[in-house]
Amino acid sequence: MSFDVAAARSQFPILQRQVNGRPLIYLDSAASAQKPRAVIDAMVAAMEGSYANVHRGLHTLANETTEAYEAARESVRDLLNAKSASEIVFTKGATEAINLVASSLGQSLKPGDEIVISQMEHHANIVPWHFLRERRGVVLRFAPVTDDGRLDMAAFGDLLCAKTRMVAISHMSNVLGTVNPVADIIASAHAVGALALIDGCQAIVHGAVDVQALDADFYVFSGHKLYGPTGIGVLYGKADILQTLPPYQGGGEMIDSVTLEAITYADPPHRFEAGTPPIIEAIGLSAAINWLKTLDRPAIAAHEHALYARVKGRLNGANWLTELGTAPGKGAIFSFTVAGAHPHDIAQVLDRYGIAVRAGTHCAEPLMRRFGLTASARASFALYNTLEEADAFAEALTKTRTFFA
Repeated sequence: MSFDVAAARSQFPILQRQVNGRPLIYLDSAASAQKPRAVIDAMVAAMEGSYANVHRGLHTLANETTEAYEAARESVRDLLNAKSASEIVFTKGATEAINLVASSLGQSLKPGDEIVISQMEHHANIVPWHFLRERRGVVLRFAPVTDDGRLDMAAFGDLLCAKTRMVAISHMSNVLGTVNPVADIIASAHAVGALALIDGCQAIVHGAVDVQALDADFYVFSGHKLYGPTGIGVLYGKADILQTLPPYQGGGEMIDSVTLEAITYADPPHRFEAGTPPIIEAIGLSAAINWLKTLDRPAIAAHEHALYARVKGRLNGANWLTELGTAPGKGAIFSFTVAGAHPHDIAQVLDRYGIAVRAGTHCAEPLMRRFGLTASARASFALYNTLEEADAFAEALTKTRTFFA
């Protein structure tokens, strides 16, 4: 197979619009990707033609919707190469997935137990562990980041000890684009008897993930970055570990039986899916995954890297620009600062050219402080971006510089 970017772009209705009188150039996919027609149509069809609540009904619509919802679980299982669909828990996002693990696991942690994370983590993979520091007396250890944006693996290894209970690390940084050696990280965690959680929100978009090969205990991602809808996330957990965790929330669906005196809980994954789940969103996520299966993902990865390389080449030698994160093998994310200009101003000026980039801390304040910054701008590339758009971004950024020179 090969990858036809024009054919792919034609499947995204929003890419036909203009912004400020110019064709939209959307370079903010690391925050949230646009949606192909297959996802939009699947969600509309579910709402218009076959919608009911799942698992509890006996009528035709309930059965049809339940089948579609559980088929979505199987789509995710296949995407991650999990052993069983029972290892796939639907949440409202990766943030909730991490909070679920932290809350449930945290009930068994004691003061002095340690959790190792890194300086490059998204707030969603920092704050839930801080809750355990505040409420359970857990100690947080932060693995440092090198000047070029790599995880300092020697320093990471030094943090691991007999007190380590969890290692929680991003597979790919949402700011730096750094792709971490998560298989080695997981093996190191297991060597000291700790569990490992991998935040895969960025990595799942740009390449294949095999949770069995990685030996991950937990792996999380969000649907909206994977060309699916918002309001849906995934927690993969090894079956034997999920079976030991107490529920995160209480309500319908997560119970086996309820009496006035006692409650028994359902088996995973339903134990962790209290209440009405994100039904339509799960169907949309399944459509996104199935759509991606029709494409040559290695060819897409090469295309995305070519976009990043094109921008980097066009801006090479610009003494007014500093790139944040240059680790070997990094993903298609270009975070940067411009001398004399605040990232928010850069983003607003680029918007006049119809170019959408992100500016701010990117929910990674510790990482910003590590590099002595309060904010940065970020262009993130997706399968629907073109080399012409990469050139337009580089040209517009160079012109934008003149506003602040």
